[in-house]
Amino acid sequence: MTDAPADELDDDVVDDDRGNRASPIDTGDDEDDAANRIPGATATQVLDYLVKALVDDPDAVEIEVDDDRRGLRLQVRVGPGDMGRVIGRRGRLANAVRTVVRAAAVDDRIAVDVDFVD
Repeated sequence: MTDAPADELDDDVVDDDRGNRASPIDTGDDEDDAANRIPGATATQVLDYLVKALVDDPDAVEIEVDDDRRGLRLQVRVGPGDMGRVIGRRGRLANAVRTVVRAAAVDDRIAVDVDFVD
């Protein structure tokens, strides 16, 4: 073994301004990676999580993603008897789910519309 410091042996590893060791390769989301992403992936996952948490039969939840001229249209289908649980009284739960999914879609940089379909 050599007595060289670890920094000299690892050419691919650098210290950041806080003294932490980090790779020089940027793995964060940038505009170049946008072509490799599924449109509305974050919004769809958030919608799936929320709806499955609300219903009695999470295996019956289906989300269909359609491209619309205004953005993405997410159509939610649930099992028999679960539509009322998702919509809530006077549509309050449905509106809350729509609000949270639209907020999650900001990360995807896309407009999202959520429809609950019988």
